[in-house]
Amino acid sequence: MVKTIGEVAAELGIEAHVLRHWEDVGALTVRRDGNGYRVYDDNAVEQARTVLKLRRVGLSLPEVTAAMAPKKSAAQAVVKAKIAELERDIAQRRQAITFLRHTAECRHRYLDDCPDCATFVRET
Repeated sequence: MVKTIGEVAAELGIEAHVLRHWEDVGALTVRRDGNGYRVYDDNAVEQARTVLKLRRVGLSLPEVTAAMAPKKSAAQAVVKAKIAELERDIAQRRQAITFLRHTAECRHRYLDDCPDCATFVRET
């Protein structure tokens, strides 16, 4: 079964121009009919779903394109790099939460007066 760009966009909950952009940057491959209209077969729809999921988990379009590369090793390298980046982000956010919890409960009137706050501030 083939679908139009509008049907696929509606099914995925995105705008048609997003699908066109993904195609323009090489993240999505869609065949054309005899009149030049995009025709989404099951494979193209599944590819669009994959691009959407990868975007939603934080990959940029160049990263998505690389993650969908035919060479598995290249795709894995991009995904592993994104995992490492997300793990760094999580660690930084945990540090931020720890600092903010302490400052919210700190018995010192000014953060500068607290040795624990000073230690947090000096950490990078």
